[in-house]
Amino acid sequence: MPLRYLSAILFATVFLAVSACGDERGPALDAPQALALAQDGKLVLIDIRRPEEWRQTGVASGALRINMAHPRGAAGFVSQVEAELGGDRDKPIGLICRTGNRTTRMQQALREAGFTQVYNIREGMAGSSAGPGWIARGLPVEPCRNC
Repeated sequence: MPLRYLSAILFATVFLAVSACGDERGPALDAPQALALAQDGKLVLIDIRRPEEWRQTGVASGALRINMAHPRGAAGFVSQVEAELGGDRDKPIGLICRTGNRTTRMQQALREAGFTQVYNIREGMAGSSAGPGWIARGLPVEPCRNC
């Protein structure tokens, strides 16, 4: 078989393998959707940023504060979320951070741990390419002076 055909086959194989991996991101909500669901009691909003970030900007109104930088790593974070939810891995959760990057990673960790309804608020508190962000949208924020 000529080399050019082997190269084409190799390229096609690699391309298909990478494409088959797909987008591993889970479901997402924009900030107003997350707020409405949380206010209706249909979503538990969790701010996964660090305490110094909570102090700087405040926390989305009604959100639980669970620092993803847990001393026991991702497993510790997952355990803390599970404890806060009373062990209910089917309860809808909305994760928010500054710009949606960290929530993407933690969404995957929670999904791998068996949580079934984990939503990413990809625009975050400060905004990203996914949207202007919780703060710029003027959504309610609670101060967190003692975090």
